[in-house]
Amino acid sequence: MGIWRTLWESLMAKRWLLPVLLALGFLLSFAIPLLGLLNQYVQLILMYVGINIILASSLNLINGYMGEFSVGHAGFMAIGAYIASIFTVAVFPSGAGAWLFPIAVIAGGVGAALVGMAVAIPSFKTRGDYLAIVTLAFNMIVKSVLENIEAVGGPRGFLGMEKLTTLPWVFFWTVVSLWIIRNLVYSNFGRGVISIREDEIASDLMSVNTRQVKLVAFVTSSFFAGIAGGLFAHLLQFINPRMFDILKSTDILIMVYLGGIGSMAGSILGATIYTVLLEWLRPLGIWRMVLMPLVLVLLMIYRPRGIMGLREARWFVPARDLVAGKR
Repeated sequence: MGIWRTLWESLMAKRWLLPVLLALGFLLSFAIPLLGLLNQYVQLILMYVGINIILASSLNLINGYMGEFSVGHAGFMAIGAYIASIFTVAVFPSGAGAWLFPIAVIAGGVGAALVGMAVAIPSFKTRGDYLAIVTLAFNMIVKSVLENIEAVGGPRGFLGMEKLTTLPWVFFWTVVSLWIIRNLVYSNFGRGVISIREDEIASDLMSVNTRQVKLVAFVTSSFFAGIAGGLFAHLLQFINPRMFDILKSTDILIMVYLGGIGSMAGSILGATIYTVLLEWLRPLGIWRMVLMPLVLVLLMIYRPRGIMGLREARWFVPARDLVAGKR
């Protein structure tokens, strides 16, 4: 065990290895579907893993780094999914969807971010557990509203999207989301986010504009949930409101708390383990939907911070922070 740990730490210390692996991963994302290196099912699971990493890392910004508790992430995912789908089906000219797909995904993210701002402004006027109550209600409202809008299919769902989500696009957006959230966390603004988790009253006394910090973090989190929703919709080519109910929000919570709060590496680990485990347990049918929430309960009792809770892989930590830590 000691040998493997030493090897892992030595690899983490080689910071030049990360861009090499990213370049290799980007090339593989093109090579795998073109050359048929993996079958369609495995490729689908890889894309689900990437989308779930975006969801877990964005929610971790709120629940892990900022110390709040949001339970309505699936609602923002739904908004992004529907907006992106409407753009590719009804707004873009026929045949241009593949070229304009990034615009549709970004539009979904922006739409989710704007709704996130509308939710955050009243929510952060209070403290404590009110954010959980507000976001839970928000998730239910989004689902109910979508079920009653016939223009987007109502309870039957919305379809007609081309399969525009590919392995390269999922890899690209996963890297972009991790890079932006990581830079945000380790910026001066990110210090304010973490200070709220440690002691919000002390942060206020130290001149941190806690309300502004919360607002920006929540909007950023909502934006990437919308991005994930746009990718998800154009992978399945069909969406309906039931896909984005409270069970979906519970799935994202499990990924965050399984991998570890306040950890980018934990978000990657949690999303990967959970997605693969969910597929592995598919023969259990509906019982896996009972087992997964039970996993969340057990995590909260026995390991509330998760596998990597409040710890980070060296690749995600800026060099200046590593040097400061050694001092």
